[in-house]
Amino acid sequence: MSYADTLFIQMCRDILDNGTSTEGEKVRPHWEDGSSAYTIKKFGVVNRYDLSKEFPALTLRKTAIKSATDELLWIWQQKSNNVNELHSHIWDEWADESGSIGKAYGYQMGVKHQYKEGMFDQVDRVIYDLKNNPFSRRIMTNIYVHQDLHEMNLYPCAYSMTFNVTQKKGDDKLTLNAILNQRSQDVLTANNWNVCQYAVLVHMLAQVCDMQVGELVHVIADAHIYDRHVPLVEELISREPHPAPKFWLNPEIRDFYQFTRDDVKLIDYETGPQITNIPVAI
Repeated sequence: MSYADTLFIQMCRDILDNGTSTEGEKVRPHWEDGSSAYTIKKFGVVNRYDLSKEFPALTLRKTAIKSATDELLWIWQQKSNNVNELHSHIWDEWADESGSIGKAYGYQMGVKHQYKEGMFDQVDRVIYDLKNNPFSRRIMTNIYVHQDLHEMNLYPCAYSMTFNVTQKKGDDKLTLNAILNQRSQDVLTANNWNVCQYAVLVHMLAQVCDMQVGELVHVIADAHIYDRHVPLVEELISREPHPAPKFWLNPEIRDFYQFTRDDVKLIDYETGPQITNIPVAI
């Protein structure tokens, strides 16, 4: 069984058995039929994944690694806020007639800021510091920009990454670790999607900065299961897990801006059947 499966099953079981319900409360999300979308939630869920041991893809069902990587690169590499530049349609609900989601996600990654060393956007600053100041405790991104929230079609859920470099005894290369901070997460639809995305990001940054991968720590302030998702989650976590897949990243790429979704693969990825027609709260 993969460690990602173990963590996911434990997390879902804890939410379902020990979480609190928002039923009857004033909530923003709703279903397509207009009824309120209530959740069972846990506050402050923290999951740790050692990327040096295995890649954290669920085997209970398939996570589409190329599509997840495509969205990650849309934000972090293209720094785009236009859904027409994505290969999938996961953001269509929040796009305007031109395809824009407003000053959200990739838009914030592309904004340049003044530093002592010059002008950088947040991605380029991370890469600069990892190469030049790897032991800095200030290597981070934040796209939850309050002054622009009113121009975002969706407030960022996964909003901050903090990178931390360590030196393991006996290792020639430094180790890249990261913390993903998320204010809110729909566990069924998005949990492993986000975990895999940011695991890929750590692998990519480690490779271009000549480091090895370490831990990815995922901090979720509000980890929730929607009321209409409960039977789906119960069935999912009752499945028999499989061994973790092997992760392949194109070793020829040394420039972060040269990666494509085709430069990642999951090898020997055996999974349970996909869950289809999941209702999505909006």
